Amino acid sequence: MPPLRMLFNFAVMAVIAYVLLAGVLFFFQSRLIYYPDYGRHIAITPVDAGLAYEPVEISTVDGETLHGWFVPAPAATGTVLFFHGNAGNISHRMEYVSMFHRLHYNTFIFDYRGYGDSTGAPSEPGTYRDAQAAWEYLTKKRNTQPDRIVLFGESLGGAVAAWLAVRERPALLVLASVFTSIPDMGAKLYPFLPVRLLSRFEYNTLESLRSVTSPVFVAHSPSDEIVPFTQGQALYEAAPHPKQFLELQGGHNNGFIFMRKEWADALDEFIRMNLR
Repeated sequence: MPPLRMLFNFAVMAVIAYVLLAGVLFFFQSRLIYYPDYGRHIAITPVDAGLAYEPVEISTVDGETLHGWFVPAPAATGTVLFFHGNAGNISHRMEYVSMFHRLHYNTFIFDYRGYGDSTGAPSEPGTYRDAQAAWEYLTKKRNTQPDRIVLFGESLGGAVAAWLAVRERPALLVLASVFTSIPDMGAKLYPFLPVRLLSRFEYNTLESLRSVTSPVFVAHSPSDEIVPFTQGQALYEAAPHPKQFLELQGGHNNGFIFMRKEWADALDEFIRMNLR
């Protein structure tokens, strides 16, 4: 085969492979973002950590049923509304629940649609509806005052929490290992593809923060192997005052564990300073 012909065939194959890869990225984005089947079943409950709790079921405006736990703390000074990341379920966040209990904060933690024992399948609009349903459960069913609620989001949960913080008036917003947006993350992971054109998801935490009026606490690790440290810094820069940045240690999924006491002390001080 002549060299030019071989080169032409190679170029055609490369273009086809590129288009196929772009197509996979476009049509299967949800599978790249959500991992509800990673530890799908509830592994443990707060009782296994020595904590009393109330199982909760809440309904969303579009008919899904969300499963969660309300974990009361003795002499509680506030309530944490917890938004977990894109993998696993509420039973994989017991370290957080135990920490907040020790610090005397109630915790309401729930699974998004399609996660754990919640019904449905995850989507970006769906997670926002889930967040609104969780907020209404605390403020209407439990009569919790908004200025006693702390929104806490880890990773993807931070984008959901920031979205809610724009629409409601929580006492403060906490972002742990959170990205600026899905297109920003996609551009980092697939720099050779036009991700910003292909993305069907936003989860634009950075944009939300520009409209948040509550105090903001941002925690991120320079060793985060999934979400770049620079994205955590960008979120902090965009946040309103008062705000605080805590530099963690360790990777994306273990930064909290590697800095447990420092994390708890710094977070507790910031919350107590800003609970109105």
